[in-house]
Amino acid sequence: MLRGMRVLDLSTERGLLCGQMLGDLGADVIKIEPVGGSPVRQLPPWLDERPGADNSIYWLAFNRNKRAITLNLESAAGRGLLKQLVAKADILIESEEPGRMAAAGLDYAALSAANPALVYVAITPFGQDGPKAGWADSDLILMAAAGVLILYGDEDRAPIRMSVPQAYHHAAADAAGAALIAYYERLASGRGQLVDVAAQESIGLAGQSTALAALVESAETQRMAGGAKLGGLRVPLVWSCKDGLVSCVFLFGSAIGVFTRRLVDYIFAQGACDETMKNTDWIGYGAKLMSGEEPLANYEQAKAVIAEFLQGRSKAELFEIARANNLLIAPIATIEDLRENPQFAARQFWQTVAHPDGRRLTYPGAFARFSATPMSIRRRPPTVGEHNREILGGELGLSDAELAALAQQGVI
Repeated sequence: MLRGMRVLDLSTERGLLCGQMLGDLGADVIKIEPVGGSPVRQLPPWLDERPGADNSIYWLAFNRNKRAITLNLESAAGRGLLKQLVAKADILIESEEPGRMAAAGLDYAALSAANPALVYVAITPFGQDGPKAGWADSDLILMAAAGVLILYGDEDRAPIRMSVPQAYHHAAADAAGAALIAYYERLASGRGQLVDVAAQESIGLAGQSTALAALVESAETQRMAGGAKLGGLRVPLVWSCKDGLVSCVFLFGSAIGVFTRRLVDYIFAQGACDETMKNTDWIGYGAKLMSGEEPLANYEQAKAVIAEFLQGRSKAELFEIARANNLLIAPIATIEDLRENPQFAARQFWQTVAHPDGRRLTYPGAFARFSATPMSIRRRPPTVGEHNREILGGELGLSDAELAALAQQGVI
């Protein structure tokens, strides 16, 4: 789909997903690493528990469909080679702290002089300007700064960070979309522009719309592990079952109460609850609880009946019961469940990719399917400097002797 587009990826772990998404769409993405390889190659976890430049699962996860060269951008020669590549590029991605690229003479102002059509994408914690532009960051800081951290963790303790960093993945995905918007505009104007992506804003917009809800004067969402609190009600949304966890909606009102009524009807048919529970008005039950007409103890007793019913069945059993009876119950998948998921298999989501050392690794496939221009994994993640000769020699015209000299000087 993006065949013919040239992307230079100078990003750190903050922005690797952006280049990979453009590569998946068909762009020629060149990953530019420091001499010796990107520090990202030293991030665990490790494939087969073996540390090494080509064994970082983090690196492997975000660098397919890229070629790779090494350039020492601290050197004048390295910066000169980069500018030669920029002259032929459509998009450049970087994720340095604001001001660092300018100090190196490689910011948008400098590079657009060499290529006015360049779309320059900068991914930073808080954006290129503003009072926090130069502040330190981490995923925890960004989640807190965006206001979404308040939702993570148990209600009786301080919020906790998510186990897998999220902020920069959202920022990188936003950056890929924004880069294509700027590229589309360039098709009309012929000129590139600076795309400024702030991770704080990306994760804020992606985080369960908490901030957006406040704008329409919605009640403030409060943290409660595995459920939600509605006034004095503690409503579980995650329940235990025989072999794991399921999401089961046991709520009330005209929209959801009908599902609760079906659930209770089914439980009664199985002999797992009494007629009093079966005949309860689950549509108006919430209003009665809130007014005190219905004792809270009765609600807690009903929850106990639901919990006992779910704990006696497996995820698969409950899913089939839900499908057959139109109930709001869904299994909560583990990673192994996803690996064996028949829907993923039928859509050939998982892709096996061969590596030079003989390994065949399984990767997630395309994030979307295009009928006329399907995405594919054309390239495995590159090794350090794998395409130095192909790009610097074949495309920039450097001779073998010149490449050898640059390597000797620590430029490539």
